[in-house]
Amino acid sequence: MRQVSIVIPVYNEEESLGHLYNKLKELEGFEWEAICVNDGSKDKSLEILREIASRDPRIKVINFIKNYGQTPAMAAGFQKAKYPVVVPMDADLQNDPADIPKLLDKMDTGYDVVSGWRKNRQDKAISRILPSKMANGMISYITGVKLHDYGCTLKAYKREIIQEIKLYGEMHRFIPAYAAWHGAKVTEIVVQHHPRQYGQAKYGIARTFKVVLDLLVVKFLMDYSTRPIHFFGKAGFWSFLVSFIAVLLALYFKFFGDKSLIQTPLPLMAALFFIVGAQFILMGILAEMMTRHYHEGLDRTIYKIKDKINFE
Repeated sequence: MRQVSIVIPVYNEEESLGHLYNKLKELEGFEWEAICVNDGSKDKSLEILREIASRDPRIKVINFIKNYGQTPAMAAGFQKAKYPVVVPMDADLQNDPADIPKLLDKMDTGYDVVSGWRKNRQDKAISRILPSKMANGMISYITGVKLHDYGCTLKAYKREIIQEIKLYGEMHRFIPAYAAWHGAKVTEIVVQHHPRQYGQAKYGIARTFKVVLDLLVVKFLMDYSTRPIHFFGKAGFWSFLVSFIAVLLALYFKFFGDKSLIQTPLPLMAALFFIVGAQFILMGILAEMMTRHYHEGLDRTIYKIKDKINFE
């Protein structure tokens, strides 16, 4: 019997929660639990979740003391999942729970991560779809993991993979890349995407800029997380090289071009790039020390839980 932990971040979704629960009850062919993470909702979402959980022990609730964002909410749900497969999804019913069996069937063919692809996305073209396509292309190019839709919440992960990944910022969308980086087999399938019927979209085009910044962090972590001195050291040596070339040019102009050292900016440039290079090297050493400290294990979370329901 297949077993699935469904992780659902909830923020001001009072109108959709009852309908979502009814769709979850229709799921057949596997055993499931739904971990609903109330991310500091200001409406009646928590009251509705409490009422549903009182009737159905499969509905489990994590209540944050304030709004932390989608990534911390998903991280909390992932850490509490008890079943071998973990499936995050949105609470607004744009993701369809009926697609979960399709994700599981694809996973049974030998994959560790199955990502949903909203091929026929029901969102505004300018503010949502176009920025998303640009972001997906950029993420696929930089990470080397080619997916059409990194932003689709509906995905299936093996629990041992997802619980090993620490999430920060908007990092939840990069989980397939992290998983592939650790040797997981990743694929994607087309899933349904329904028009929003309840509530309002929580994210707009401004989120794209945050994604770009987080992508820079992901690229750095993928290539240099355990050897930051290689990144900073490379930049430092390039700066030293520019400094050395500037010195040679300054000497050339002095002896063969009849120009004194104070007649060109080259000596100043040489000093500047030498100092910058030294700073890069020192930054690399400090980063190495921080990396050692990190891997020795500070076990901290990026959220605080106020209370929980239906957990052992």
